[in-house]
Amino acid sequence: MTVDLERLRRCHFAVDLGAARTRVYVKGSGLVVDQPSVAAVNTRTGALIAVGEFAERMTGRTPDYIRVVRPIAGGTVVDIEMAQRMLRHLLGDKMRRALRRKPRLRAAACAPYDADPLAQRATTETLVGLGARRVELVDTLIAAAVGCGLPVERPEATMVMVCGAAATQVAVLSLGSIVTAERIPVGGEAVDHAIVQHLRHAHALMLPSQAVRPLQLALSGNGLTPHGPASTEIHGRDVATGLARSVRVDTAAVRDAIQTPLTAVLDAIGKVLRECPPDLVADLADRGIVMVGGSALLPGFDQMLRRATGMPVHIAERPDVCAAQGLGAMLEGRIEPLVLDPLAA
Repeated sequence: MTVDLERLRRCHFAVDLGAARTRVYVKGSGLVVDQPSVAAVNTRTGALIAVGEFAERMTGRTPDYIRVVRPIAGGTVVDIEMAQRMLRHLLGDKMRRALRRKPRLRAAACAPYDADPLAQRATTETLVGLGARRVELVDTLIAAAVGCGLPVERPEATMVMVCGAAATQVAVLSLGSIVTAERIPVGGEAVDHAIVQHLRHAHALMLPSQAVRPLQLALSGNGLTPHGPASTEIHGRDVATGLARSVRVDTAAVRDAIQTPLTAVLDAIGKVLRECPPDLVADLADRGIVMVGGSALLPGFDQMLRRATGMPVHIAERPDVCAAQGLGAMLEGRIEPLVLDPLAA
């Protein structure tokens, strides 16, 4: 693999900093943190009021002097100090003390595909601020593929699609490295935004921020497929009067509204396949695409990809934690590099 497995085995903990959720894997303890990447701050005193799920529930419900912030956007740390404070509180005093007792504390972290040096440095400085003496960066695509059990170290093509909240990454892997990949700024949040805009323009309805969980509210049953329910009732606030109002929304219109962001995902898959060597594309005809990431669970998303590409599409068993589990597998030494037989003399 392109990542140095020997150096990763010397790491003590791993962090997957996502736009939606932050996950921390501690060697020997497993996944110890799986919380939203949200923090609530008192702007008068600068004190941190809440982090994780409690802070997320406060979104849109706070007085003026409490600000709810997201220090991570698109897999990139945009506020290093706040990200460090959030991680300290998520880990808790007991776990932090246990990590500080490690000699020469080492950490591993996921980095999005094609992340620029500034984004990599921000991730590194965040973990250095937690006491790490050395930080190893692993591509999110490789970590996710390892976490869902794909044989990435073999000379066979595996295609993985990481569906995040702010971005989608598509790649073909072989011999433990990325053959060709594409990253587009379209994810679950873009689908949320498309639904919100449709309801605002077509029905003059504004959804509360906590209710914009994309297809779970606007669609149900078979989701994106035409076999789902014909209509569903949505509760929100009238744009003109500001009063609470309920409308019955045609789910076919909602499906049309979210086609634009999802079409960009299809374009990215097509570009990756066009740039991939023919021998590897032939492998993918049988193996297909494996979807990981929280947005892979959008109802009917896999069926839409299956119809559009004509390839098998599978959702990983636990798609939301695959990247963190993949980092954990590398830390624990469960992944062995491919050993080539020496050529006969």
